[in-house]
Amino acid sequence: MYHSMALNFYQRGDKQAKLQMASGGQLSRAEALACTGYRHACHVMLYSDTKSQLFRRTPIRHIILMQMRFDGLLGFPGGIVNPSKESLEEGLSRELLEEIGVAVPISEDDHVESCYAPASPTSSSSSSSSGLILHFYVKKMEEEQILDIERSAASVAVDHGHEVLGMVRVPVYQTKSGGGLPLFLSHSFIGNARLQLVDNLLRFGLIPAKHLLKALRLSMETHKHNAQDLRAALELTKEKLN
Repeated sequence: MYHSMALNFYQRGDKQAKLQMASGGQLSRAEALACTGYRHACHVMLYSDTKSQLFRRTPIRHIILMQMRFDGLLGFPGGIVNPSKESLEEGLSRELLEEIGVAVPISEDDHVESCYAPASPTSSSSSSSSGLILHFYVKKMEEEQILDIERSAASVAVDHGHEVLGMVRVPVYQTKSGGGLPLFLSHSFIGNARLQLVDNLLRFGLIPAKHLLKALRLSMETHKHNAQDLRAALELTKEKLN
């Protein structure tokens, strides 16, 4: 798992002064809250079980919600919270009200992990990214509750059409043609959201590891084809400019 790859943990005698972390450095919830000079962001994976089927033959098994962000990247609902004014869970619930139209109650029991934000491609690998700590939660709900969230997100959420362009479901299944999860994983995700998704699909037993491995391999092949398409589109655009 990606969370087993944290590098060079800070020296215990001087926490705040020596936080020189590579991307994904892991923290306990208490350690994260003890850090000063850092911003905090909370996100959550909301999911439910379902007996519904795709085309009445392919079991969907689980409804897992993500969202298309304003920047065109896939991510989980949530955002920046201020632990000096609210608990992490209260802040996350507030962000959910804005983004999905429902103030889903989040508890400490839903907390999965805290980590330093991955370094951006332009930042130094020896420092945490912009002083941001990420907190991730997973909450299982009833299917009807998930359906209510989908309806609210498109009708009453104040951020719909602005910061959030729409909620999307993660297709945990795979079609015979390689559609479903392999193609979904080939899209662009914000930060470490793709790794969070993969990790928690396994952590909560939502997909067998061998099926996920196959999906990831197919996704990598799709990336190669996408790169070829982008190069072709680039050349076409260059020709139009000449």
